[in-house]
Amino acid sequence: MTTTPDDPITAPPGRPAIVDLATWQAGRDELLVREKAHTREGDAIAAARRRLPMVEFDGTVEVVGPDGPVPFLDLFQGREELMVYKHMWHDGAPHQGQCEGCTTTAWHLRDAVYLNARGVSFAILTTGRWDEVASYVQFMGYTQPWYSVRDVDAPVGGSMGHLTCFLRDGDRAFLTYSTTGRGNEPANGSLALLDMTPYGRREAWEEHPEGRPAAPQAGSPACWYWRTDADGVATWGPTSRPVPQWTRPGATPVTTLGRHGHHH
Repeated sequence: MTTTPDDPITAPPGRPAIVDLATWQAGRDELLVREKAHTREGDAIAAARRRLPMVEFDGTVEVVGPDGPVPFLDLFQGREELMVYKHMWHDGAPHQGQCEGCTTTAWHLRDAVYLNARGVSFAILTTGRWDEVASYVQFMGYTQPWYSVRDVDAPVGGSMGHLTCFLRDGDRAFLTYSTTGRGNEPANGSLALLDMTPYGRREAWEEHPEGRPAAPQAGSPACWYWRTDADGVATWGPTSRPVPQWTRPGATPVTTLGRHGHHH
């Protein structure tokens, strides 16, 4: 017999309705139709994206990496395509005071081996001074290449927080695509996985069934709980830092984030 969400005995509060497997499968099959349509539309958008025009720029502009200034063309590592993530930077802030949104994106892009296998190189660009950036990269344990684009004009520099694609033809360089905000989500596989769970991401903007656990704080920005204290409690404040940093050696509660007026 199929139970309903209104059954007070079998349906725990704030949980999905309890049904038999056949009923669940019928609902799953119905949703699959919408999922397939969503996938096909995504494929069509990607096809349109590949047909966008491109913008030529000076690929000899210098960026600063571990070996000092190098031409931007070097970031292609001999490949024709390059993807970069533009990581926001707060000058003078301690490691825990850097952007938690950019931190979670960079953390999910720790290895570009599959991009490389498809002829695409990857790098992270930021406006920070190289000495600060190098220290941060070492602390986080990042292995992908980082470069400072301080005072470099767009499209190499410019606004941070973007995923951007470039194409090279010999010594010529071209901008082909850029996205930001939720457009960065493909880099963060955790978000897509959370979307499959019954509680979702627990972000404030999400629509949830009545009684379902939602955001830890009503009206909070999405990345509010990408920072936690040492106990894993989502919080802003003098004892919090981006979530991945708690896995780094020597990560302990802190006394200051090194900057003020932080908000999103």
